[in-house]
Amino acid sequence: MSLAEESRKPGGAETGTIAARLIAWYDRHHRELPWRMKPAELAAGRRPDPYRVWLSEIMLQQTTVEAVKPYFRAFTERWPDVKALAAADPDDIMKAWAGLGYYSRARNLRKCAELVAGTLGGQFPDAVEGLARLPGIGPYTAAAIAAIAFDRSAAVVDGNVERVIARLAAIEVPLPQAKPAIRAAVEALVPAERPGDFAQAMMDLGATICTPRRPSCMICPLNADCRALGLGDPERLPLREAKAEKPGRIGAAFVAVRNDVAVLLRKRKEDGLLGGMAEVPGSAWTARRDGETETGAAPFPADWKLAGRVQHVFTHFALDLTVWRADVAELTVPQGWWWSNDIRAEALPTVMKKALEVAIPGVTKKGSRAVGQ
Repeated sequence: MSLAEESRKPGGAETGTIAARLIAWYDRHHRELPWRMKPAELAAGRRPDPYRVWLSEIMLQQTTVEAVKPYFRAFTERWPDVKALAAADPDDIMKAWAGLGYYSRARNLRKCAELVAGTLGGQFPDAVEGLARLPGIGPYTAAAIAAIAFDRSAAVVDGNVERVIARLAAIEVPLPQAKPAIRAAVEALVPAERPGDFAQAMMDLGATICTPRRPSCMICPLNADCRALGLGDPERLPLREAKAEKPGRIGAAFVAVRNDVAVLLRKRKEDGLLGGMAEVPGSAWTARRDGETETGAAPFPADWKLAGRVQHVFTHFALDLTVWRADVAELTVPQGWWWSNDIRAEALPTVMKKALEVAIPGVTKKGSRAVGQ
């Protein structure tokens, strides 16, 4: 018997489907999020803004809700709709995105906004198939936008949902092999009415109740249906394959500080890791090979002094950067390089902010003065 069929058996502890009980819980206990409409607003006939749903879902990829909140507010204040974002300077978008990580998302954000604002007349497609054809929108994001913004009966499966379903159905196959079974279970549960609220309820349940460690099973609205709870050890699921250890890479960063305390930066090439972002000059490290760590790799001769080291973990590798600093006079720099007097306004990824902090303590911190002031 399937999970959906079992939830409808007569004589259970609760009546109605899993979806109905979950949505009833969501109506009372949903998280207040800046991109989310309240159930009462939806009941009154208001509809979510597809632009805000799309923007939040792109930002939330591989990122926590708390990290996304200030970025979402800043973006929507500066670019309140898709046409405004499409008209934005790409460098301004990268600067606004700096620190949020996974920078290909920001590059695709502008491409998608241009396509929607131009070719599609400012209207997002309202079905999974059309959404999935837009830049930067994969299967999960397309389903989430379709369900939340357009109330389509789409199966929305993120990490939280995977955990909830693996426990509800006691799926013993480890992730990622369990993904097809989990998706099939979600598809069987999606209700015809309020599928968007069902999707968000699943996410909220995983984020607040069915947590990775110490799930609050006694207050879960679905505890009567949870097979893993019935077996006595819900925290054991979902099973996961052992992760391979990330390779380590080394390299160097060179922080050149001019007499007026401006810092030398350059722009990375548009494609690849950290594409289009600003950086201090460095050696030629990549995800696949090490870079030089000594001053022989410096961009020009100077009195380079060791400032320290920083570690940063990317998705597929860990990086150990040796940071050098030199105080220099005015010098001519190549095209695509510039002297910055306001580091906080630059499109710097986190790894570069770490390197700058080692060389110039406090330079990237909120509330600090611009460089040279």
